[in-house]
Amino acid sequence: MCGIAFSYNPDSRQNLLNMKMTQALQEMKHRGPDDSGIQKGTLWAVGHCRLSIIDLQASRQPMMDKNKRFYFAYNGETYNFKELRHSLKQRWNFQTAGDTETVMAGLIIEGPSFLQKMRGMWALSLWDSLKQKLLLARDRLGKKPLYFTTDNHTFSCASELNGLLKLSASSEEEDPNSAADYLRYGYYLPGTTIYKGVQEVLPGHYLLWSPDQSHEQHSFWGLAFGQFSGSKREAGLILQEKLVAAVRRRLVADVEVGAFLSGGIDSSLVVGILGDRLNVHPKTFTIGFSDKDFDERSYARLIVERFGTEHYEECVTLEDSNKLTDLVLNHVGQPFADSSLLPSAAVAGLASSHVKVALSGDGADELFSGYQRYQVRAILRWYTRLPSKIRKNLEKVIRAIPGPIAHHSWNLIKKAHLFLDIAQRHLDETPYVGSLMYSRKDFMRLVPDLAQMGHTPPNLPEQTRLDDIHAMMAADTLVYLPQDNLLKVDRASMSRSLEVRSPFVDHDIVEFAFSLPRSWHRSGLMGKKMLRDNFSDLLPARLWQRRKQGFAVPVHVWFRQGMETTLQELLYTSSTSINSGFVEQMIDEHKTCRRDHGYRLWNIYIYLLWRQQHMKRS
Repeated sequence: MCGIAFSYNPDSRQNLLNMKMTQALQEMKHRGPDDSGIQKGTLWAVGHCRLSIIDLQASRQPMMDKNKRFYFAYNGETYNFKELRHSLKQRWNFQTAGDTETVMAGLIIEGPSFLQKMRGMWALSLWDSLKQKLLLARDRLGKKPLYFTTDNHTFSCASELNGLLKLSASSEEEDPNSAADYLRYGYYLPGTTIYKGVQEVLPGHYLLWSPDQSHEQHSFWGLAFGQFSGSKREAGLILQEKLVAAVRRRLVADVEVGAFLSGGIDSSLVVGILGDRLNVHPKTFTIGFSDKDFDERSYARLIVERFGTEHYEECVTLEDSNKLTDLVLNHVGQPFADSSLLPSAAVAGLASSHVKVALSGDGADELFSGYQRYQVRAILRWYTRLPSKIRKNLEKVIRAIPGPIAHHSWNLIKKAHLFLDIAQRHLDETPYVGSLMYSRKDFMRLVPDLAQMGHTPPNLPEQTRLDDIHAMMAADTLVYLPQDNLLKVDRASMSRSLEVRSPFVDHDIVEFAFSLPRSWHRSGLMGKKMLRDNFSDLLPARLWQRRKQGFAVPVHVWFRQGMETTLQELLYTSSTSINSGFVEQMIDEHKTCRRDHGYRLWNIYIYLLWRQQHMKRS
């Protein structure tokens, strides 16, 4: 992977533009430590830092055509570049052997329509210095990031926010609508950031800009809901074929490719397909926790034994919480509440000491109905039909039982508490955009000034066409997946200079999964039926039978062992609209085990920590 940047500023001296570009690339050096370069004109500069994966010695960037008219910076991999290269060779005299020149040539010859032919993940910038026109684009699911800001005939873009802030002279003013989104969901909605005037190119879109006109974004891909016409058995055979092909495509590299192995179904399936269907036995990497409720290493070892991989493990300890805040502030560059960023970076760090590329299982939960929130929504259909008196008495009994510290996968009381939280806010989540941190009532208590603020996510499908669980899966694929999961994997892996590839996010798999009836994905309370039915022989029965755990971090423990004091200090030294009294109430309930507010407190803690840093910089 790599980091890219572009800046156009008619009011800036050339040496200043070059200095800013150099600073931006230095800020993103972790994304590409192998090489860097800058191409510049009088009013513009294109920058690139490279992590070399394909055509290691050549394919330097920024790349230009032979006439020095077009300047190209590219972050990503196009797995079918050899086929695309073959289709272009009569129209282009290739000088390198990699995918970079292939993509540049395709865009110059065919324009943005070429994006529809590309299989892979990317964020790219193509500057036409003759016509003074810029093309930016992101892959279909938004695996690779690209942020931009524009004002008064200036334009800047970069792979990461901290790099962009080095380029742009625009204000770093906080956007209250984005702050509301973050506190609701723990992440930002597509196209937005915490900063006013700083946007991101939307997944599956390309952007056109020139100094004499405002920018325009155009979609080249959208999530469609076709009706599969074959039988369930036929669908299973097609799924097997497509998933094996997606894994095979992601082995295209001139360096060794390894694999993450969390101990869950998804990453285990990827390793299983490598070993059983492709006869590839990669190096595998697992992160565990000293807290056994969060540790999955024993399940990962089952896969290691079955497929004979060369396996590496490390353990994350409680003291690593400081590393997590560093990741958020210095790599995400804005508040981000998903604490699994820490083990993601830890496993990336472990892998990067052995390989430069690793495969992961990201995306399977959204596409194949794996999240427990889908299970809860199914239970709610029954629960909401109970007489209100019975529900109130049941809730009173459950709330009277202290909330345990144990992970919810292993504790029925914790599950019951979480179920009541979701039941309390499920009407607020309809129509569904994402899982809320708070009910509408509690959110008004937390931030009364922001309660009516927030953005509307773009490009969500019409809810009326889908049942409620299918609508949740679609929204999670278009919102939660790019804005949380894929962002987390990109920043975590890039912080350790590792490229991560996710076969489940192949657009063939995505489109096929949503062409199937939702009932094929879920039976009663059990999800991932299509994966279970068609890959059951690949994994040990113990893995299929285990409860879903996820890549969790024990933040609830941290706020019972000292971090709550730091949160209180931030709360009273920061100027925000957060209701300190309500937060103190949550801290008290959390410390006395009446409620588990760990993830909510972490959400607020990260926001206040970012504000503290932001105020120092402003």
